[in-house]
Amino acid sequence: MNIIPVQVESDIFPTYQATPVGRLLEYHNLKKPHDKYSAPEILIGMCMDHRKSLIIPPNFAYIIRTGGGNLRYNEFKVSYAIGVGNVGAIALIAHNNCGMVNLMSRKSDFVNGLVTKAGWDYAQAEEHFLNFAPMFEIDNELTFVVSEAKRLRWRYPKIQVAPLYYKVEDNLLYQIEEG
Repeated sequence: MNIIPVQVESDIFPTYQATPVGRLLEYHNLKKPHDKYSAPEILIGMCMDHRKSLIIPPNFAYIIRTGGGNLRYNEFKVSYAIGVGNVGAIALIAHNNCGMVNLMSRKSDFVNGLVTKAGWDYAQAEEHFLNFAPMFEIDNELTFVVSEAKRLRWRYPKIQVAPLYYKVEDNLLYQIEEG
């Protein structure tokens, strides 16, 4: 899999041109002037990481932020955005240096943080981590976002689902060649 930069409009994959995904890339990367929206066109699923911020117009998108951009446990919200919100596209945005990669290695920090900052009992915090970490841990950001896009395409066959990649260093979105 390769990540492909978007530096000019012609860099946008043909399948995304003149779609909400293409407009997302134009707004964020190319600083396209914002159009006015009265209703969202796209659902953006992205990580809750504080280092990412999108440049998009008001009312352009529903946004679900969750660890790793994992929408597996937010499917009702996805269905709502499609069924009631009438969005026609989903952009899944993974990013580099994601905290959900190798999450098990953060067990000590997680548990100790809940004990010292939240007042949890150690055993309760450890059980909480062990129960939920396997649901949210991802092996690799690119592999995960592409597999999640495939899963959502199967679930919502009429909706365009685009896996994208955000580099924290340059704050830009990249397309993913799924090959």
